[in-house]
Amino acid sequence: MIISGRTRLAGIIGMPVAHSLSPVMHNAAYAALGLDWAYVPLGLDSEDDLARVLPALRVLPFVGFNVTMPFKQAMLEHCDEVAMLAQMAGAVNTVHCVDGRLIGYNTDGRGIVESLKQEAGFSAQDQNIVILGAGGAAGAAALSFILEKPKGVSIVNRTIERAEELADRVRPCARAIEVVAVEPQDAEEAVRSAKLVVNATSLGMRPDDPSPVPAEWLNPEQIVCDMVYCAKETPLLRAARGAGAIPVGGLGMLVHQAALAIDIWNEASQQQAPRDVMRAAAEVASEGRCEVAE
Repeated sequence: MIISGRTRLAGIIGMPVAHSLSPVMHNAAYAALGLDWAYVPLGLDSEDDLARVLPALRVLPFVGFNVTMPFKQAMLEHCDEVAMLAQMAGAVNTVHCVDGRLIGYNTDGRGIVESLKQEAGFSAQDQNIVILGAGGAAGAAALSFILEKPKGVSIVNRTIERAEELADRVRPCARAIEVVAVEPQDAEEAVRSAKLVVNATSLGMRPDDPSPVPAEWLNPEQIVCDMVYCAKETPLLRAARGAGAIPVGGLGMLVHQAALAIDIWNEASQQQAPRDVMRAAAEVASEGRCEVAE
């Protein structure tokens, strides 16, 4: 990479970001596209730090930046404009810097939809879907699946109030689609009858983590997706494989959401971000690690 006086910047804001795969994926894509851009990690300790750094990003030569934990929801309040998908999801993970204005998007949901379509041939239409978790990534996934017209979406979370809040937020887009909040102890029927089960929690990052659902609830007719990406299978994906289900890791979602961010920033070009180049770079860099899809 050659940094010149014309180089424009992009980056990722969050904490921690030291081990983020985003820089290696993005910089590989920029090189492939011939863009004079450079992507850097920007670790911040608090929401106060976020509020202090954003005015600088408005005037520095940034094309945009990504936002990861724990600032995805807080970023909503700092954007000058927020795309409808991000508003409904309740989280911003991609910001486009345009003439000093910050325009917020959420590419997580579309990222998981693209990943499942590519890796498992999955279409959400007329299917039952279970999402484990109720954070920003779960919200983006729920909304993106709803736009694909499934039969129903069940949101399972240990704090039922958060699941209900998310369900209430996405229902205006659901129309005839059933969206329900479920406590973990009541989730067996929903999981057993789902075509797709998605883990949007952090369970699976540590070697001693249990599967977020019992293996006996899974079956060969299902696709099981874990947003945690690991060099080795997570407990949930091991359980899925043992049950004969199709396991899909979180790396594909990570690649696709990053590629969609580049497509937003590089909107004037007809070239799409090279997903294959980004995935290859991420696979090399992710060896031996477990993270939650950013």
